[in-house]
Amino acid sequence: MSKPRARDLGLPFPGTPGPFNAMTDVPGVRVGFSTLTDPQRGMRTGVTAIIPREGVTPQPVWAGHYALNGNGEMTGTHWIDDAGYFIGPIMITNTHGVGAAHHGATRWMIDTYADYFRDQHAWAMPVVAETYDGVLNDINAMFVTPDHAIGALNAARGGPVPEGSVGGGNGMICYEFKGGTGTASRKIRIGGIEYTIGALVQANHGIRPWLSILGRPVGEAMPEDTLMESEQGSIIVILGTDAPLSALSLRAVAKRAAIGIGRNGTPGGNNSGDIFLAFSTANAGSMPPQQAPVVMRSEINQDYLDPFYLASVQAVEEAVVNALVAGEDAPTVKPPGKTVMAIDTARLAAMFRD
Repeated sequence: MSKPRARDLGLPFPGTPGPFNAMTDVPGVRVGFSTLTDPQRGMRTGVTAIIPREGVTPQPVWAGHYALNGNGEMTGTHWIDDAGYFIGPIMITNTHGVGAAHHGATRWMIDTYADYFRDQHAWAMPVVAETYDGVLNDINAMFVTPDHAIGALNAARGGPVPEGSVGGGNGMICYEFKGGTGTASRKIRIGGIEYTIGALVQANHGIRPWLSILGRPVGEAMPEDTLMESEQGSIIVILGTDAPLSALSLRAVAKRAAIGIGRNGTPGGNNSGDIFLAFSTANAGSMPPQQAPVVMRSEINQDYLDPFYLASVQAVEEAVVNALVAGEDAPTVKPPGKTVMAIDTARLAAMFRD
């Protein structure tokens, strides 16, 4: 049975979420997981897949990317920075699984968009991001294979999204509690039209003294069972929306993920890879080489995006806490013999009842 989410515990997050309070509230977006756990082998890892668009014909997904601190990897971002779009899925895994996930996602794209790859001089450049799970997983064993990435893609669904120790989040630690996958969403209205912004995080960052939730010094109130002298993790944030935003506006949205993670206390430590991507499913169409020399696309005026920025910050902030409260105790691999504890949700809830 799934654990209560942060709002279920009575934490008063601002903003209006969508029906699932998840990335999948963005119409058409699907999320899937391959979760690999075998304590006898030191295995606790996996792959998370996000598919922005359905269909068997590739279409550009407009996007912008931002790195608060670059001690990590997100493939495909050079092209996103230049072209303002990508095609195919987004994958999140562990640091040593990037190649396998990229290989699997490429195979899935070739199979899914079979006509396009057969008939065109097409290339695949999936987005693959990572965080380090070597405390809870024997990362050097390289358990993740291309088939695990394909499995996560084939498992991608709409609706409620599992959180915590699932997919790429399986081996992750957040503020020295068990971390992992978290998601949240917000509904906003701009120009009389309702839009959705969804966030999905792989939270593997922060040390306990930094942790603050909705202004409460949670880390100071729960100082037990810490493991680290300094931060040695990262966080990946993916923001998706159905709002028509330009690549420039999406880069601005991606930047706001830094404020969202900062609300929970992290300053963006030197050893942390804090890498963010924002995408839009609006303005669907054929690949740019197949379009006319002059194209027209709708986009929201940047001067009207402040409510959107706020919603993005709120969704990221809540997604990190959702990852935390979904955590379950996990034994360490390096060093062996310790346990990364889940946050005590009863104590956390009590902090918000006064």
